[in-house]
Amino acid sequence: MFFHSRPQTWEVLFREQEQQEYFQDLEKQIEEAYASSICFPPRQHIFRAFELCSPENLKVVILGQDPYHGQGEANGLAFAVNVGVKIPPSLRNIFKELESEFEFDLNRKTDLIHWAEQGVLLLNSVLTVHKDMPGSHSKMGWEIFTDATISFISENCKQVVFVLWGDYARRKKTLIQGQEHFIIESAHPSPLAAYRGFFGSNPFGKINSYLLQTHQQPIAW
Repeated sequence: MFFHSRPQTWEVLFREQEQQEYFQDLEKQIEEAYASSICFPPRQHIFRAFELCSPENLKVVILGQDPYHGQGEANGLAFAVNVGVKIPPSLRNIFKELESEFEFDLNRKTDLIHWAEQGVLLLNSVLTVHKDMPGSHSKMGWEIFTDATISFISENCKQVVFVLWGDYARRKKTLIQGQEHFIIESAHPSPLAAYRGFFGSNPFGKINSYLLQTHQQPIAW
């Protein structure tokens, strides 16, 4: 099985999904894609967001769309790139907003692993991509899986912050049920949208304020 390495802490979610026909078809398509062409992230990092952030430790979900498609960029976490890779525009703007909110120059760890290890699930809607072909693995079934992930979190976790940047992410709002969660919405951090509502939206301060209000440890951004 191509998806042989699955995070044990998310066993209930994966067990439910792997029994469904769409997931079996998805696995075959992704196996063929990785066998026949260059795809990202590396296969061992496809589920990295889940491996670094368990449901028990989950505090924040930040939704992206699909992985970066350049050589050496994607590392399995939404918006993140491997250390040493040129910072993409959206991530650069995320760092700018962080620095504006907290008024100090951050030590920019572009892989964002330190976020994930604190309970931030950096979840792309589509988890893989062909090299130099953005959106190439959409419609294969990833969206069904990640929508199911959002629903699973909504139903099984408490007091989670969902961060929805841009119209694509905002459409996922319908999957988040109940009054126990906190939703943050704004424009996307991409250069085309950042000045239309992302800059100055203070998402990171809002996240930490909510975590403190709900007696959770804030994130050390």
